[in-house]
Amino acid sequence: MTKDTFKIGTRGSPLALCQANIVKGELERAHPALKVEIVAIKSDADWKKSEGEKPLSEEAGGKGLFAKEIEAAILKGEVDCGVHSLKDMASFLEDGLILSHFLPRANPHDALISKNYKHLSNLPKGAVLGTCSARRKAIALSLRPDLEVVAFRGNVQTRIDKITAGQVDVTFLAMAGIERLGIHSDNIHPLSSAEMLPACGQGIVCIETREGDEKTQEILNPINCEKTQLCALAEREVLRALDGSCHTPIAAFAEIIGDRLNLRAEVYALDGQEVFRKTASGLCVSIEDALEIGVQVGQTLNDIVPDGFMI
Repeated sequence: MTKDTFKIGTRGSPLALCQANIVKGELERAHPALKVEIVAIKSDADWKKSEGEKPLSEEAGGKGLFAKEIEAAILKGEVDCGVHSLKDMASFLEDGLILSHFLPRANPHDALISKNYKHLSNLPKGAVLGTCSARRKAIALSLRPDLEVVAFRGNVQTRIDKITAGQVDVTFLAMAGIERLGIHSDNIHPLSSAEMLPACGQGIVCIETREGDEKTQEILNPINCEKTQLCALAEREVLRALDGSCHTPIAAFAEIIGDRLNLRAEVYALDGQEVFRKTASGLCVSIEDALEIGVQVGQTLNDIVPDGFMI
């Protein structure tokens, strides 16, 4: 390893910077002589936040808006890697880029955020749910079809503040972001995966690099979590098989117990009134094993979900 300064590209939100600093700290521990620099890059999605509450799924690019400018900087060599929340990454990356390394998975589950209610069942008829997540909207409507759903955006603390101010009755957030930012509130009510299956990659910080950049791979190798990598790859194969995006409510969650990987996946109608589920379990001691399990689940769902169901 001969590089003197290693540049990490990231968004400038509090959570993104927190995650980039985690990567920075891990790299500095692994390579005490390495100077690590964080480069904050404003994404197109950040600019669009100031234009209103329009869901990202209605924008060209969908999830990819969060990563587009960072990916351009990686390809140009302006930064050595990009640090992202894996759940925000598009199913298919730009040519020349790979998701090469993964930090240990944090809490993968969602939380219900509400000032007055701890469970969806407690909400009054017609209560207002604020979310821009197709997955969270569909799962909530599958349980409570009477809910009114409105677009609801902002960083983690902003959305919690909006709940406190009474702008909506309830929203959902990822526990990983809440915990990484050290946020504590009586309005946060954690959910299990049985109550709300997580998004693909939820709770995972991933590192994106140039394909074939062996020097960067060498620097990052000591901080990669192989167990998380296997789960991440299996979940993303479900997305790839379904060509999943922000438009389609897809959930997938993999766990490794011993030497076996257990994978659950769900595809919902946008209104939550129809759902297709698939589970699989298999020996998983290699990347190839993880990919095979993910493909199996994704292709099975793709075969049983009716034409036109996903948009």
